[in-house]
Amino acid sequence: QVQLVESGGGLVQAGGSLRLSCAASGHTLSNYAVGWFRQAPGKEREFVGAISWSGGNTYYPDPGKGRFTISADVAANTVYLQMNTLEPEDTAVYLCAADYDRLSTMTGSGYTYWGQGTQVTVSS
Repeated sequence: QVQLVESGGGLVQAGGSLRLSCAASGHTLSNYAVGWFRQAPGKEREFVGAISWSGGNTYYPDPGKGRFTISADVAANTVYLQMNTLEPEDTAVYLCAADYDRLSTMTGSGYTYWGQGTQVTVSS
């Protein structure tokens, strides 16, 4: 069992930055992928991106945005989501998820373990 706990959310003005953390426990993340998702009120959950724990490779479904970056600290068993130039449209609950590293998880599906989420609110 993998337990995931997100932190770092909060209220920020448009144009600001936040770094979210996803701390994992209960199981080594070797051979796992960790993905970030977000869900705004009334909208479907959206895949933000993922990182391969072992190789450090990342995938973003919309690389053209370029405002979000995922990284990992293996020693701390933590994955980060750095969000820059935030916009009100980025307001959502942000969740991390983990499962074995494979094409499906790296591209946003097939995750078993989920955190509880952290709220990000961007004011205009």
